[in-house]
Amino acid sequence: MKFSLFAYSKKGLETAKKAAACIEGEAELFTVERLAGNGALPIPKPSEDFYGERFAASDALVFVSSCGIAVRSVAPFVKSKTSDPAVVVVDETGRFAISLLSGHLGGANALALRIAEGIGATPVITTATDVNGRFSVDSWAKENGMVISDMGMAKTVSAAILEGDVPVKSDFAIAGELPSGLKTGDGETGILITYKTDEPFKNTLRLIPKCLHIGIGCRRGTPKETIENAVSIVLSENLIDRRAVKCAASIDLKKDEAGLIGFCREKGLPLSFHTADELNAVTGEFTKSDFVKEITGVDCVCERAAMVGCEKLIIKKTALCGVTVAVSLEKTEVRFE
Repeated sequence: MKFSLFAYSKKGLETAKKAAACIEGEAELFTVERLAGNGALPIPKPSEDFYGERFAASDALVFVSSCGIAVRSVAPFVKSKTSDPAVVVVDETGRFAISLLSGHLGGANALALRIAEGIGATPVITTATDVNGRFSVDSWAKENGMVISDMGMAKTVSAAILEGDVPVKSDFAIAGELPSGLKTGDGETGILITYKTDEPFKNTLRLIPKCLHIGIGCRRGTPKETIENAVSIVLSENLIDRRAVKCAASIDLKKDEAGLIGFCREKGLPLSFHTADELNAVTGEFTKSDFVKEITGVDCVCERAAMVGCEKLIIKKTALCGVTVAVSLEKTEVRFE
């Protein structure tokens, strides 16, 4: 993660250096020109564009200043809770660490707590679910690498949690107890943890783990559009949310296949290639083909490739326009503690 810290006085600079020592990642410290040096870079003048650049380039900004300075510095650049970086304010004496912006998705709440613990400050958290000791759906989703299906529905669910317990369902085993704000059973508004597009509640918020692997086989020279179409059909027909797809895999004979590489690059999917020996070592029940084995040395490319590092094959080999697709599921557990 990339952090930008700002200080405007000698005492504030000392506090900023202490705060920087508490965080893990790449941290850059900026201060007024007269105090620059010894690891602190000067804040250029005029500074408006500078703060915009730091806002865009940083995962979090820490202002050792008044809240007013921080607000005026970032206000022109604030857009959305889904994209804004975390903003934390620490007073120059280090008494308080205040989560100012993007408390949940941006991680400002967690950062304020971390800095407060490190420098002996009092953390100031004002998000409603936190101050009421209730489950924060967006924070939990971020911490567990899950995609939130709809931010508008996330707000609806968060509001419901403040008023009472909200039901949660999961396609995966839930370990431990449910946190305050969640319950089992049914209701009008609820949460579903799933890789599918089901919506069991009238108002359903789906939390989608990146837990699926796609195995792909294709004829030589298959265009990326054909591969994309085949994958899209397989996912759609099986009611799978494509945001649950973590990566793709194939046999190493396809490592120079432009269409396959182009498809995965365009979709942001890590692509791995495996030798015939590696694929043959994968255990399970597969759709075997003597012809494929004669050509590649392995009886089924897509199913075996999909199962590398996975627990369960959920979609067996599907052939479309010279492309074969299979989908597997990683071992996935839900834990709220």
